[in-house]
Order: sequence, then C-alpha cells, then structure tokens
Amino acid sequence: MIWLSQITIDGIEISPSGLWMIVGTTLCLIELLVPTAFTAVCMGVSAFLVSLIALMIPSWLGVQIAIWMLLSCGLIMLGYRINQQRSSRQIQASTEAEALTAMMPNQPGRVLYEGASWRARCADGVESIVAQEKLHVVGREGNLLIVMPMHLLEIRAR
Repeated sequence: MIWLSQITIDGIEISPSGLWMIVGTTLCLIELLVPTAFTAVCMGVSAFLVSLIALMIPSWLGVQIAIWMLLSCGLIMLGYRINQQRSSRQIQASTEAEALTAMMPNQPGRVLYEGASWRARCADGVESIVAQEKLHVVGREGNLLIVMPMHLLEIRAR
C-alpha cells in the first residue's frame, strides 16, 4: 500500500488532509454546476470526513479511499431514503384539485393537482364533475386520483 505523508504538486506540498479537502470542495462545487441528486455532495462530505480522519490518524492511501467509498455509499443511501420519505408526505399533504375536463361516473378525466395534470375519476356516489370545478382528493389508486366536488364534501360534512 502507498503511505501518504506529503504530496508535492509543482513545488507545493499538500498533506493528505489538504488533498481530501480539495477533493471534497471540488465535488460539492460540481453539485452546484451539474445537479446529480446529491450524489456529488454526499461524496464531497465524505471526503471532508476522511480529511478529518487523515488529520487525526495518518494511514495508507488505500485505507483512506476505502473509508471514503464506504462513507459515500452510506450517505447516498441515507439521502435517498430521506428524500423518498419527504416526497411521499408531500404528495399526500394536499387534498385540493381542479377539474381540467368534465367527468362522468366511471369515466376518467384530468385534474390539476399540485401543479401537474393527473388522471382522475369521480368518487362513488358522484353524478358528474364539470370542468374548472374545485375538487377534493379522497383517494388514490396508483396514478389515478379519486375526486369529489368541494360542495358535495361540505354537504356530507353537515
């Protein structure tokens, strides 16, 4: 294995810790220029952590790279898990929609929900929905929303 004590680039000596700081900074800046779903940031943060480890415990380059790879994979998996949980809560948070097309019972139509067009159908017991009507999302079956007019929801609530 290669022992890393100092690296000389064009007459400038850089410690292993400094090298990892440069790698971490570069990866975080890449994320700003080319969004990669936090992958580069996770790898950059891992490089910063390896930089701290290299300050406290000088070790072989291979060990530092292995630690960096393990930390990067762990942070990426944690980031995806947190992002999935946040996304699923955001979809369920809003219950208001607007009909883009008219809908008859058992016939799908289109609604505007959270800024996007979704397929939707009338909830059971709803005769029809007219275009531009304010709706309440009462359920979801895959990518199909189940909706009912707001005025019917108010009547049922009484």
